[in-house]
Amino acid sequence: MIKVVFFDLDDTLVDTSRLAEMARRNAIENMVRHGLPVDFDIAYQELLELISEYGSNFSRHFDYLLRRLDLPSNPKWVAAGVIAYHNTKFAYLRTVKGVRRVLLDLQRAGYRLGIITDGDPIKQWEKILRLELDAYFDEVFISDYLGVKKPHRKIFEKALKKMGIEPSEAVMVGDRLYSDIYGAKQVGMNTVWFRYGKRADKELEYIDYADFTIDSLEEVPRIVRGLSDEEGEERSD
Repeated sequence: MIKVVFFDLDDTLVDTSRLAEMARRNAIENMVRHGLPVDFDIAYQELLELISEYGSNFSRHFDYLLRRLDLPSNPKWVAAGVIAYHNTKFAYLRTVKGVRRVLLDLQRAGYRLGIITDGDPIKQWEKILRLELDAYFDEVFISDYLGVKKPHRKIFEKALKKMGIEPSEAVMVGDRLYSDIYGAKQVGMNTVWFRYGKRADKELEYIDYADFTIDSLEEVPRIVRGLSDEEGEERSD
C-alpha cells in the first residue's frame, strides 16, 4: 500500500526554469541600465556560461561576470544585478498549476507527503515558505544539507528511513528522468515522471525507469490511488 508521496521541488512543485531565466535577464538589463558598458546579449551569454561552470548556487555570479568581461570591480553594477534578480524572484515566484489542489487531495486521502530536492537549503526553504507550501509536507530532504545529491541512492534511502516506510510504499514524482526517476527506481520506489519545464525532452535514455508519465500534476492522485488499489486486489487474491 502506498503510504508516502515524495515530490521534487524545482519544476515539479515550483515553476523554476522560466523564473530563473526572467530573473537573470532582468539582472543584466538593470546592470546595463546603470552603466555596465557591455551589450546585453554579450553579458547575458557570459552569465549563462558562468552559471554552467560554477552552478546556480554560486554566490558571486555578478562579481565574476565583471572579471570575465575584463571590467573593474564595481559595486554599483553588482548591486543593480542583485536587486533586479531578487525583485524578479519575489514578484514572479509561482507554483506549478494545480499544486495546492493535488497536495490537499493527497492529504485528505491519508497519504503523507515529502520533498526530495537538490540545492542550497536556504534557497529551497525560501521557495517553500514564500509559497506557503510547508504545511502540506511531513518532511523535506535537501541534498546540500544531507551531503548527498540525487540520483545517489542514499538520499532516497535517508528519506525512506526517516518516514519509516519500505520503497514499495513510496511514490517519487519529479521532472528529471535521471535525478528523480532513475534515482528513485534504483531503491525500488514507484516513479512518476512529470514531463514539464526545460527537462521535458531531456535524458530520455532513462525513460524506462518511469512507471508513469504525466503532463499535468493533477494526474498524481489518480495514479497513487490506482497503485494502492492494485496492491489491495493482489492481497485479496
